Amino acid sequence: MRHGRRLVGGAAATLLLVTSLIGAAPSAVAAAVTPALTDAVTAKLLGSAELSTAGARPDTRITVSRTSGRWAFGTAVALAPRQEDAHPTGSIFIARSGAAGWRIAFDGEAAFGELAAESPLVTSQERDVLTTTPTPMYAGGDYRTGMALPFGVGQTWTLTSGPHGWGGTESPYSSVDLAGGDQVVRAARAGTAYTMCQGWIRVIHDRGYSTDYYHLWNSISVNGAGVGQGAVLGNTGTDVTCGGAAYGRHVHFGLRQNSAYVPIAGHDIGKWVLASSGTAYQGGARHGSAYAGVGGGLYNYGALGFNQGVVDANGGGVLTRRAGPGTGYGSLGSVADGATVTISCSANGTSHTGRYGTTALWNRLSDGSWVSDAYLSTGVNGPINGWC
Repeated sequence: MRHGRRLVGGAAATLLLVTSLIGAAPSAVAAAVTPALTDAVTAKLLGSAELSTAGARPDTRITVSRTSGRWAFGTAVALAPRQEDAHPTGSIFIARSGAAGWRIAFDGEAAFGELAAESPLVTSQERDVLTTTPTPMYAGGDYRTGMALPFGVGQTWTLTSGPHGWGGTESPYSSVDLAGGDQVVRAARAGTAYTMCQGWIRVIHDRGYSTDYYHLWNSISVNGAGVGQGAVLGNTGTDVTCGGAAYGRHVHFGLRQNSAYVPIAGHDIGKWVLASSGTAYQGGARHGSAYAGVGGGLYNYGALGFNQGVVDANGGGVLTRRAGPGTGYGSLGSVADGATVTISCSANGTSHTGRYGTTALWNRLSDGSWVSDAYLSTGVNGPINGWC
């Protein structure tokens, strides 16, 4: 369950794989692939932030899955040794040749969206997702993902490893390990799915996010297929085709935004807020006031809507609903810790201190009652559905 980034030493060896796009003859695809393309993709991959400080150069696997004229599309993966504290990294790429050579962009980069908008290789379904302008990252204060946990809603799986790096102990702590239930791994949110290598699927979502799923057995083979939230991607397993180690079947689930792995802590996934500790593989997740650490069970409540919040009464119990934005207004009943509420709009009122600090913000719920934002987990430090 532990992974890292000690990569293969020596000169990089590049393995080129060519697959055909549906409707295109394999020979036509292969004819358009040149050493200049694979060399350019390899150079960009090895120069990425994820690998530039890794020391020894890894072996790489460049898969060109589609071509047309000056255009190419595929995946670029840096392999890792099959050992503990090792894990592959990679990107989906779009490339266009010109007088100055190949222009290449990786998924999540602004240039990737620009090329996707022009490329004849990109389907209309893919274009809706791939041309989305990268959004401000988590530092902008918006941690909403609209994601469920990567297994069936209503199931409880074990958090076998808390937040840690995609490769292991390195920052950011973007990933968690999950196991149990029916062992069926599902897409955390709708998007377009790509096979990075056997056992490793990447799904690109909206809002600049993408999710990675590794160690899968019976993983689907996809090249830009649209998938809905909950779509089957494979089964938990111990597959290490592209490197790393897996002791006991599980899914290694990683979060990316724009073109890089980002800290998973603070993000709401399946109505749990992931929490890191100072040590990789530790930490846990919180739903309302309930906390689950490593070895604990995470019940998949489904995705939290962008205008919803989870009640966190900061110690259990209930949250009083008021007739207006403050404690001076009459009580209209209560809502339980851990409950999901829908927010219509927000206004300022009396100040209160919750788990994450003090605020005067109050939220008007869909039933017309008001609750203090201090006791809601919404993923945003501020209004999420406008002002009243």
